[in-house]
Amino acid sequence: MVRRIDVTGADGVRLAAWEFGEPPKAGPDKAAPGPGRAETGGDGAGRDGAGPGLPFVPAQAQAPEPHRPPDTGPGRTDGVLLLHGLMGRASHWASTARWLAERHRAVALDQRGHGQSEKLPQAACTREAYVEDAEAALEQLGLAPAVVIGHAMGALTAWQLAARRPDLVRGVVICDMRASALGAASQREWEDWFKAWPVPFATLADVRKWFGEDDPWVERPNPARGEFYAEVMHEGPDGWRPVFEPQQMLTSREAWVYDAHWEELAQVRCPALVVRGLDGELGRAEAQEMVRVLPHGEYAEVADAGHLVHYDQPEAWRAAVEPFLDAVLAG
Repeated sequence: MVRRIDVTGADGVRLAAWEFGEPPKAGPDKAAPGPGRAETGGDGAGRDGAGPGLPFVPAQAQAPEPHRPPDTGPGRTDGVLLLHGLMGRASHWASTARWLAERHRAVALDQRGHGQSEKLPQAACTREAYVEDAEAALEQLGLAPAVVIGHAMGALTAWQLAARRPDLVRGVVICDMRASALGAASQREWEDWFKAWPVPFATLADVRKWFGEDDPWVERPNPARGEFYAEVMHEGPDGWRPVFEPQQMLTSREAWVYDAHWEELAQVRCPALVVRGLDGELGRAEAQEMVRVLPHGEYAEVADAGHLVHYDQPEAWRAAVEPFLDAVLAG
């Protein structure tokens, strides 16, 4: 079961938070819809952990629910906030959130400019605003003190929040995000990459094929990558386009293209786990240096995984992360 709860972020921005309950009792051919999903026919993505063949309807609005006190039932008092990466959305965490929800209160946030959260002018997508949004989510949803799990951009937000508000964060999982600045050449490469997207796509199958096979950045066929990008498309009169604005994504990533974030990493006082995919963007040497800089850092890596660690290898990801979560949440 998944339900939407609206959160008010920095500057009054409306954010969509998705709370995951225990897996629905359904037959093998029936599963409940999640964020950005609905029970309809059509070309299904089936890659959010709810079961193969689950139809995918990106950006379908669901009625938000008002804030409510946290679920204090047995085994669900520990909060976990999940933050997706750049261009991502809350549904990318569905597989992780469902096993977390068996024992904890798991909420995934559509960050500003992403998913079903409010779309904003470029100037509104600052690093400070992303961190304040996550802070607001923890406070308004009654999750704190929580473990914050972040992928890429979401991981940077997680450790910046932990450094800024240690009272709200009891543990951090940093998934495949560098602390070093990427450099101007990286931004130029991304600008060219966005220009190469053959939008609009005629069908979701075309989306999957291009991002999973035809994209020049793909070294070998990667169906999971194709599914990942299918989840961030919506259908318009002329075909399928991303739910986000590419220029806004470029503006958002300037914060780690031109600036390093080692100083904030050193200020994280809670336990922190750095996870990398062996074929991801975070190299082993930098990951291990991040662990050294963190006052209470730990390290894990996932074989046969690229940048989309939790999406490429969900079972191996769980095996890498769950022992850390158990230790932190039992403390």
